[in-house]
Amino acid sequence: MSLSCFKAYDIRGRLGVDLDEGIAYRIGRAFGAGRARVIVGYDARLSSPALADAVVSGLMAAGVEVLELGLSGTEEMYWAVTQFGTDGGICVTASHNPADYNGMKLVDAGSAPIADLSGLQVMALSGFGPAQSGSRRGIAAEARAAWAGRVLSFIDMQALRPLRVLVDAGNGAAGPAFDVLAKGLENTPLQFIRIRHEPDGQFPHGIPNPLLQENRPFTAQAVRDAGADLGVAWDGDFDRCFLYDANGNFVDGEYTVGLLADVCLRREPQGTIIHDPRVVWNTQDVVARAGGHAVAARTGHAFMKRAMRDHDAVYGGEMSAHHYFRDFAFCDSGMIPWLMVVELMSRTGMPLADLVAQRRAAFPSSGEINFRVADVTAAVDRVTAAYQGQRDDTDGLSMDMGSWRFNLRASNTEPLLRLNVESRGDAALVAAQVARISALVAG
Repeated sequence: MSLSCFKAYDIRGRLGVDLDEGIAYRIGRAFGAGRARVIVGYDARLSSPALADAVVSGLMAAGVEVLELGLSGTEEMYWAVTQFGTDGGICVTASHNPADYNGMKLVDAGSAPIADLSGLQVMALSGFGPAQSGSRRGIAAEARAAWAGRVLSFIDMQALRPLRVLVDAGNGAAGPAFDVLAKGLENTPLQFIRIRHEPDGQFPHGIPNPLLQENRPFTAQAVRDAGADLGVAWDGDFDRCFLYDANGNFVDGEYTVGLLADVCLRREPQGTIIHDPRVVWNTQDVVARAGGHAVAARTGHAFMKRAMRDHDAVYGGEMSAHHYFRDFAFCDSGMIPWLMVVELMSRTGMPLADLVAQRRAAFPSSGEINFRVADVTAAVDRVTAAYQGQRDDTDGLSMDMGSWRFNLRASNTEPLLRLNVESRGDAALVAAQVARISALVAG
């Protein structure tokens, strides 16, 4: 047994190959060592309840009291760990991976990230002593109520004006949690249109992953058909939030980061904003204009959360649609961002398209382009040899050429090489450099 399901900062693998109930039990048993109380939840995948039950059995064999959330989003687990003061938490989820995958996201006490899972992996591979008699109890209703209260505390409901919001849960775990938030918004002038709302682990419309361009037209058309002012879509465990304007146009993640950074700095002038190093100029410009401090951190939730805590940052954002908030235990939420954008639209009276247009024109970007290559190192070396600019190796290869820059990095979770290109007001330059770098990557 090698436990190949252990990745850079979470657990992810193919069912029956990298991950099964026996492995889940061992992970639970190892995670429970030295812990008294642990939160466990799971997403809408067909395999998730059984895997979660195996994790719970392992935790109880380690003598742990397990508080069970049932079907829930990863962010609900994050908040429950802080809310209930437990020694850690696990959400069984493979997020946006294919249907034959599953995995786990784990946090320590205080919802702190676990940046190095190697110790847990070693423990899960080792032998265990006699089983103990832990306990389990469900806390779904009270945990969700506490989570919803915290999420809604991020907005001023009195500021909301009439807006039609289309929400697309993609048949993932978001629907039931959203309904609790919507109930809390009943006395506001917001109207909601729900599509693909019921959790369905067979994913009849495909795995919910709005980051893939081929998954966006369905939501975009639904926004237009409904005459909605805003479209919101989530991935399977709804820790990522994706936005569409009233025309059905997808809002690239770096512009959402800029919007949220601006909102947070209006509330807390001179605050610190953490951003990932892939596409940076729009965020840095927004933060500078608002009088805040921008700090780059490596891509990935463990690295972002560590930087958030180190700098006591009010907000952190990744272009992949992970958004982190200090007042949400420094964790990422897929629900807080769209609520904040709705309040921004209400206060300014501006449609989302107008809020984004100026930023997109000032700092056009390519969006993330993925390559499958046989030799990642050789591909990166070819690109490196072709350009001479200000180099930054914080996360992959970043190179600043003055009027444009790029980031090229290997994925932490998939066998992909990812490219992002941005410029200062020159979309044609972005297109030209994407074509050149793509050719270099291809060899």
